[in-house]
This record gives sequence, structure tokens and C-alpha cells, in this order.
Amino acid sequence: MGTLTLVLLALGLAMDATAVSVSNGICYKNAKGKAAAAYAGLFGLFQAGMPVIGFVAGRSFSDFISSLDHWIALILLGFIGGKMVIESIREMGEKEQCDVHRTLDRRTMVMQAVATSIDALAVGISFAVMKVDIAIAALSIGFITFFCSLAGTWLGKKFGSLLGRFAEIFGGCILVGIGLKIFIEHMF
Repeated sequence: MGTLTLVLLALGLAMDATAVSVSNGICYKNAKGKAAAAYAGLFGLFQAGMPVIGFVAGRSFSDFISSLDHWIALILLGFIGGKMVIESIREMGEKEQCDVHRTLDRRTMVMQAVATSIDALAVGISFAVMKVDIAIAALSIGFITFFCSLAGTWLGKKFGSLLGRFAEIFGGCILVGIGLKIFIEHMF
């Protein structure tokens, strides 16, 4: 996997966390400073850790399915990206409901980090099949997610709910595009 593809994949995976961070910036009065850095760190940690878990699981059967790796990447990334786009479009008509007097607690932070990183688990399985260097991939995904989450919080504080859904749509399109790229490279 090339550097540009890895960066784009990391950006695509980071968009869920970025959209949640935009929402946190809008909805939570304490979503700034140390609290913003703490949950951006959690998002980055979980986004980096989940592909490693998926990679380890995928390595156990990667030799068995190596002839299908391009199909697996297409299906997993297409499904994950398509789901992100569809859910974002569905939720665009809904008004964001939040009480700006609430505070963001640790339990909520961890739940958000887990929820936004589940897709990265499936990507880790794809990494195993494609024999990607998991250390570089996981670190890239973690760092990019961390910085995107920080930026998302700031954008949420400054510009409101306009950006959240568009970030998820953009991320979903990136994932679908990478799945298609991998498929096309292996087929032709």
C-alpha cells in the first residue's frame, strides 16, 4: 500500500471521529483544551488499536483467502464507506439536538472512541490479507485521527453543525474509492 493510499485511508477512517468531535465542540461546554486533547487521544488510540486487532485476526486466515484479497478489500471498504455516506445523508435532515450546558465525561468519551473505531477493525482484516505493514498503518491512522479530532472540535466550536455530516460523507467516499482502487489494481 502506497503512502498516499494509506494517508487517504487514514483520513477516511478518521472522519467518523472528526464528525463526532465537531458535534462535541457544538454540544459540550467542556469540549476544549485538555478535554478535547483527551478524547482526541482516545479516538486516535482506538483507531490505531482496532486495525491491529483486525490484522492479528486476519493473519490467521490470510493465506487461505489471499486470492480473494481484492474482493475482500472492495466489499469491506465499500460497505463501510457506503454505510457512512448513507447514514450521513439520512441524518442531514435531522436537527442536531444538544444542550450546550452538558459536560463531556469519560464514559461518553470511551463509548464514542469505541463506536467510531469499529470500522477500523474490518480494515485491519483487509490489511492482513494485503500484507500491509501494520505498525506504520496503525500509527498513521492513530495520528491522523488525533489531529482530525482536535481540528473537528475547534471547527465545531467555531462553525457549528454544518460540517459534521459533510465530514462523514467525505470519509465514506474516500473509503469506497480506495476499495475500488485496490480492486481495479488487482483485476487489471
